[in-house]
Amino acid sequence: MQKKEIKDSKIDKVEIATLAGGCFWCMQPPYDDLPGVISTTVGYTGGDLPNPTYEEVSTGTTGHVEAVQIVFDPSRISYEELLQVFWRNIDPTNPAGQFADYGSQYRTVIFYHDERQKEIAEKSKRELEASGKFDKPIVTEIRPAKEFYPAEEYHQEFYRKNPLRYNSYKVGSGRAGFIKKMWGEEK
Repeated sequence: MQKKEIKDSKIDKVEIATLAGGCFWCMQPPYDDLPGVISTTVGYTGGDLPNPTYEEVSTGTTGHVEAVQIVFDPSRISYEELLQVFWRNIDPTNPAGQFADYGSQYRTVIFYHDERQKEIAEKSKRELEASGKFDKPIVTEIRPAKEFYPAEEYHQEFYRKNPLRYNSYKVGSGRAGFIKKMWGEEK
């Protein structure tokens, strides 16, 4: 679990965002260094099996998706900004998975934690649809948050623990090329 040292002890409130964008290895890095993000954890959510393992979720039969859960300070970064990062790191038009990963466990989902997040997510999706950026329908689901189960420790911050394997996967899966094609160079 990525934890940042909190320099400002005057944080009045933290919020949680839970986003599924395919392989969770690739969804943690875009959030880890954003100002206002306190922590990120990769894990499983959306299904009904309690305490699922990677092996169980990877079968595609548990109803869970791989996701990242983000704890953030809304006075420093907004939920809208987190969703902008989300859209720029997925293919929101693929209902069957993401890039090289196919199966229900790799579908894209925004899990909202309250009605305000639901409204923001729906507005964000409508804006992306209206932008004309994609020539296929946006199929990312917007669903109520369910129990989130942290993934096994070896999956947490995989990109830091195994940078060569992570970078090889990100490029080989097609994700890096897609992001560059759709959005330009990463910042």
